[in-house]
Amino acid sequence: MGILRKVLIGLGIVILCFGVYVVYLALTTRSHSPGEVAHYQKGDVDISVKYSRPFKKDRLIFGSVQQGALVPYGTKWRTGANEATEIKLTEAIKIQDRELKPGSYSIYTIPQEDHWVVAFNEKIGYWGAGFMKDPFDEQFDVLRARAEVIQLSEPVEQFGISLQQRSDSTVALSFAWDRVQASLDLSY
Repeated sequence: MGILRKVLIGLGIVILCFGVYVVYLALTTRSHSPGEVAHYQKGDVDISVKYSRPFKKDRLIFGSVQQGALVPYGTKWRTGANEATEIKLTEAIKIQDRELKPGSYSIYTIPQEDHWVVAFNEKIGYWGAGFMKDPFDEQFDVLRARAEVIQLSEPVEQFGISLQQRSDSTVALSFAWDRVQASLDLSY
């Protein structure tokens, strides 16, 4: 009975330590990748993008798996940190001649060297990174669009998303990090 009791106590201590570690990570992750909201409003059109902003910290951000990139080309990325990035629309918008209805969508991207695929997924509440599996279920994608990439002359230390008016009825949704900016137009 003594050995079984010691094993159970040891197992209990390991489980308790793991639980404390998980809580610690949950409480401190926001300081490493603080939350932000990009917002655009004109008339009845209200667009907001809620996301978290990780830092570069001398890491290779975009590149190949072999290079050890944080975001390897051709793989899904939650487009920020922590919870999946979420866009909320009060009015329908058009992206590359396809309509995205009002509502809330999670956004994930698939970066490539010369362009990004931006997916709008009707399932929200993803954490954004699954343990040993893909967290984004493509069957809930309602729209995918190609975002054009430009190379920046100076690196961007902290990931950012912006909504900038391009014309009377067009807003650029842009993602910038390291030396890359990917953008696509939202029309209303």
